[in-house]
Amino acid sequence: MEKVRTISFVKQSTMVALTAPIIYSMIIPALILDLFVSAYQSICFPVYGIQKVNREKYIVMDRHKLSYLNSMQKLNCLYCGYFNGLIGYVREIAARTEQYWCPIKHLTRREGSHSKYKNFADYGDEKNFRKKYN
Repeated sequence: MEKVRTISFVKQSTMVALTAPIIYSMIIPALILDLFVSAYQSICFPVYGIQKVNREKYIVMDRHKLSYLNSMQKLNCLYCGYFNGLIGYVREIAARTEQYWCPIKHLTRREGSHSKYKNFADYGDEKNFRKKYN
């Protein structure tokens, strides 16, 4: 492992210290999003007969238990495990919602489509849409 020069270490540490509050402040909107999306699916999915998303399958926080991580690394692993898991959880809820309400592909190809998208009716294919979703 290559030794980090002191000036590089100080510069990097300063930038980390300056940006950390911005990064960690995102936990507030994440918690609010988690609360609202969980309430949304709990209230609305049963009404529409949509299967609920199991939150525990998406939000996994276990890396902080690794003994070779220092306390800051463990905190970062908790944060990333929660935040990235939350995004996956929210995406699956949104996918199931879209599948129920508007299962039609977009005219323009989009990046990173969710797992349900491939089964949507093609844009402009009314016959297939009516056959699949009426």
